Amino acid sequence: MKLKKQVTVCGAAIFCVAVFSLYLMLDRVQHDPARHQSGGNFPRSQISVLQNRIEQLEQLLEENHEIISHIKDSVLELTAHAEGQPALPQHPLNGSWVLPPENRPSFLSVSPQDCQFALGGKGQSPDLQMLAVYSLLPFDNQDGGVWKQGFDITYEPNEWDTEPLQVFVVPHSHNDPGWIKTFDKYYYDQTQHILNSMVLKMQEDPRRRFIWSEISFFSKWWDNISAQKRAAVRRLVGNGQLEMVTGGWVMADEANSHYFAMIDQLIEGHQWLEKNIGVTPRSGWAVDPFGYSSTMPYLLKRSNLTAMLIQRVHYAIKKHFAATQNLEFMWRQTWDPDTSTDILCHMMPFYSYDVPHTCGPDPKICCQFDFKRLPGGRINCPWKVPPRAITDANVAERAQLLLDQYRKKSKLYRSKVLLVPLGDDFRYDKPQEWDAQFLNYQRIFDFLNSRPDLHVQAQFGTLSDYFDALYKKVGIVPGMRPPGFPVLTGDFFSYADREDHYWTGYFTSRPFYKSLDRVLEAHLRGAEILYSLALAHSRRAGADGRYPLSDYALLTNARRNLGLFQHHDAIAGTAKEAVAVDYGVRLLQSLTNLKRVIINAAHYLVLGDKDTYHYDPAAPFLGMDETRSSQDSLPERTVVKLGTSPRFLVVFNPLEQERLSVVPVLVDSPHVRVLSEEGQPLPSQLSAVWNSATDAVPDVYQVSVLARLPALGLRVLQLHKALDGHAAPGSSTRLYLHGRDVPVRKPEALPLHVFPAAADDFCLENQHLQACFLGRTGLLQSLRPAGEEQAHRVSSEFLVYGTRTSKDKSGAYLFLPDGEAKPYAPKDPPVVRVMEGPLYSEVASYYQHVQTVVRLYNVPGVEGLSLDVSCLVDIRDHINKELALRFSTDIESDDTFFTDLNGFQIQPRRYQRKLPLQANFYPMPAMAYIQDMQSRLTLLTAQALGVSSLHSGQLEVILDRRLMQDDNRGLGQGLKDNKRTCNRFRLLLERRSTANKVQDERPISFPSLLSHITSVHQNAEALVMPVALEKPALPALRSFVPLATTLPCDFHILNLRTLQAEDDSLPSAEAALILHRKGFDCSLEAKNLGFNCTTSQGKLALGGLFQGLELGSLQPTSLTLMYPLGTASNSTNIHLDPMEIATFRIRLG
Repeated sequence: MKLKKQVTVCGAAIFCVAVFSLYLMLDRVQHDPARHQSGGNFPRSQISVLQNRIEQLEQLLEENHEIISHIKDSVLELTAHAEGQPALPQHPLNGSWVLPPENRPSFLSVSPQDCQFALGGKGQSPDLQMLAVYSLLPFDNQDGGVWKQGFDITYEPNEWDTEPLQVFVVPHSHNDPGWIKTFDKYYYDQTQHILNSMVLKMQEDPRRRFIWSEISFFSKWWDNISAQKRAAVRRLVGNGQLEMVTGGWVMADEANSHYFAMIDQLIEGHQWLEKNIGVTPRSGWAVDPFGYSSTMPYLLKRSNLTAMLIQRVHYAIKKHFAATQNLEFMWRQTWDPDTSTDILCHMMPFYSYDVPHTCGPDPKICCQFDFKRLPGGRINCPWKVPPRAITDANVAERAQLLLDQYRKKSKLYRSKVLLVPLGDDFRYDKPQEWDAQFLNYQRIFDFLNSRPDLHVQAQFGTLSDYFDALYKKVGIVPGMRPPGFPVLTGDFFSYADREDHYWTGYFTSRPFYKSLDRVLEAHLRGAEILYSLALAHSRRAGADGRYPLSDYALLTNARRNLGLFQHHDAIAGTAKEAVAVDYGVRLLQSLTNLKRVIINAAHYLVLGDKDTYHYDPAAPFLGMDETRSSQDSLPERTVVKLGTSPRFLVVFNPLEQERLSVVPVLVDSPHVRVLSEEGQPLPSQLSAVWNSATDAVPDVYQVSVLARLPALGLRVLQLHKALDGHAAPGSSTRLYLHGRDVPVRKPEALPLHVFPAAADDFCLENQHLQACFLGRTGLLQSLRPAGEEQAHRVSSEFLVYGTRTSKDKSGAYLFLPDGEAKPYAPKDPPVVRVMEGPLYSEVASYYQHVQTVVRLYNVPGVEGLSLDVSCLVDIRDHINKELALRFSTDIESDDTFFTDLNGFQIQPRRYQRKLPLQANFYPMPAMAYIQDMQSRLTLLTAQALGVSSLHSGQLEVILDRRLMQDDNRGLGQGLKDNKRTCNRFRLLLERRSTANKVQDERPISFPSLLSHITSVHQNAEALVMPVALEKPALPALRSFVPLATTLPCDFHILNLRTLQAEDDSLPSAEAALILHRKGFDCSLEAKNLGFNCTTSQGKLALGGLFQGLELGSLQPTSLTLMYPLGTASNSTNIHLDPMEIATFRIRLG
């Protein structure tokens, strides 16, 4: 205690000295005429004096920044040595709980340079800004003739006389890793035959070409083929006949996927290709995702790809880009001040990627050149004119007809090089189809190429053959911007393929699995990091012989199952029911395996004496925090049984920042106290556990502990059965039955007050925030941040969308509502339960189809600054309904709102009145916000869902959708397999201090640091693992603190991924460290954030980062480790620009 006092006094003294020195310096500035550039003339107005003072103060702050951070480090060091526990909460007489002030400093100092980035202003503006394009277009859907959604294309016959047309026909087969059939069924029925025929048929003629993109299928096939076949494949790739495009595990959905998983499936595919075929992909191919995110071009560019192709873009945008020859452009990130993120993108102009819509504008003609549809086959041409086999007699006429289409298509692009894809879903699965397409096309090519007067050269090509020829034609290096090509920023959501059929339903379809995806992702990241650290520590101790290296195979399996689920029919929720079950089984199997990997790593890392480590797969040292009985059930948390001996818990914090968190544990007795590993009591709260609104679970209690958890570390806690008055303080609960006659089972040992009527309006508050609720509904009404007189209206309500009565109805893909949403009207009023306690208080409202819990944490720091909102949704008795949650506020947001793309960046949106309601919904994988000059309200989410702002001050999210019919996009089913689903959110209200209109007009925005950190808190919850053994036989356990220094606030360790050895089921000595430096907005006021970190202008010393480990080597590489960047230097100091993601190949030990 004495030491603590000394530290506090010492810290306070140092702080006072620093502040006083700043004051003196400022005073000196004021009286130092040399400092006045204006030659001693004082500015006339008070304001400019103030402005000058502020500018000088900023300058001095920068000069002082170094000194202060040194002081801070020493104070932090002192504090760490005197590390006390968070103080126990006190209970004053008025009934609300307060926590005593923290006895350690909590700094957030952001240097002014780090605030410049969000202000932007550098760099030229792009030629095409997608938000502006949307404002410009009429979206009038006029009939364009044979090209229904376009226009008539004309040309002069002599246009190619000086420069002949160069045509590349690119054979492809689009293989969905699960859609109508499961992944395995597709593989056995179709994919293996496609790839087997490919090896055979490509070798028959060196002029043949083929491209392949899904490595998930390719690797399965590779495992089943002979060494000779593998050699043949390597030859085909080596001589340029077969190209691997994109090279991801799947062709990922770009709306719902999170950037961790997008990168992970890209690494998995690229690492597989490099190891097995020795090839690195050069071009991206994404013909089927339903809309495109600007995150993908960034990831491809950083993986060293030089060009990419997209197809499913709104038909009105395709038409506009075709009319202005802007279908090929350099896609640039909105924040990029120069050209470092530019990648060449080719947009296909027509309705689909099938053969009728790829040779030119007239599908009736193009279909005649799909030779799988020759008469007598299983498929034909809907336009009623079948293909004809090419013979000497008809080749002249057929070739001329096709050339006319090629020339018309070519008029939509700037160059005389033309790309013509030739394929469709699961094509080329029989040798006969290979012959039909390749032999007939070769006859056409031979004819065209033999006629110089036609000025065309036609051939089979790969995607990179096309891009290489394009670059050669314009005479520049691949990857650079071709002269005259436009620069584009923004994204391509939301997608419509015809009429008002907007594909905005899949942003929410099957939310249960969208949520499970993120749970698995968080576990994979945690398991990767902890496994890598345990392996490095065990190697350093020479104990790696005893460590279960077999866990590496479980990691690989989980990477691949998470990767598979990023497929555009998986996380999208647009596959058949049986296929969704197959994905669910895989996700759950991997989740269980990852919990094992985490348990084994944690076991090794918390042992005081590592020599006592013994891995016994039959009796794991730690228990799991929760279990799931089946792939479609919600988790059940483990109950820790208390006895005479203390029970130990190991708590894992997967964040790279230390966190002060409320950690919940279920126990079988109300008489419980929680101690730190040293035996100090920790603040805690006892609450009842409820089966339903009024039914408390007997003999199970939740004890919630306030614990400081080390960054990426493990904290050991003890649970004791308390025999005297030292048990955790209880919470008290009020139950409002609203006139309903329902039986009530009271919790034992905790006070419960039952009120038969509805409640009056009431409020909950902590030191940061007051939240007020409507008594009769229990729903949020207003928020008032501490220090503000006026509360903000933030009211929540549930709404229901129906679907149309006409022939086209909503389905898995499409959202086609029957007008605006109607209020949700359950048959009974809700039961409302209000619980108040020292560490958190909550309001639970139980409706027929949704239970919502709003929780306010009464703790210092991040957890206490936002509201925790969860909705347990069950709409299994609805018919053609979608349930939405809407927040209505007094924020004057007009028609502007902001949604994230893949949890990586923010895209401003505008509500377009000229478009139907459904067109204004967008994906929300991580957050959405609205703002005016004073405030910003952010909804942070733990799962991807569809979001919109349909009126000023509103934000609404679709929670679940139950639809009884197919929407005619090939699935052949509605969405009837709804589950009980828990959707989790955080609601954060921030004050904007330095907003200005010019800034807000820019098509770019960033979250605050608080918002970023709240988001990672929500997406990486602490894992609580009970030690299986009871005390007497227990070896000594110690908390594990892996990081020697605090990471800068804006750095995120995306992954620390152990790389595979030659035997791919075993780990190598190397790992990939993937770092992301987040872009953030400093204009949001932030007080008492409780961060113990600062920012560092993007500098980070990796050398001393990992405590007890040495950094053996450090090699910067491209994102997916395919290319080394620069030479490996001896320096371990790195630098990252804001928004950048960087990968390093490292050796720890």
